Amino acid sequence: MPLGLFLLTHLVLFAMGAVGTFLNRRNFIIMLMCIEVMLLATNLVFLTASVALDDITGQLLALWVMTAAAAETALGLALCVLYYRLRATLDVELINLMKGS
Repeated sequence: MPLGLFLLTHLVLFAMGAVGTFLNRRNFIIMLMCIEVMLLATNLVFLTASVALDDITGQLLALWVMTAAAAETALGLALCVLYYRLRATLDVELINLMKGS
């Protein structure tokens, strides 16, 4: 498959994730999923560059991004559960009510 097709797929996935993150201001879980799509698109670029350049550095960077994404998902879901317990909703607009004085 041509290299440009992978890069075009990256652009489409990253744009979908970015648009979903900025347009969706209602549901925290969907925002987390959009961020995950953007991270997976970034992994696609790293892996494509790794294959194209015949270098393992891109694969190591993709592994690092996957590790960071797993930590981000665990932390985000923990915050989501905590927020739902406090407010009984996942509405992102109401998160600023959790600020201190």
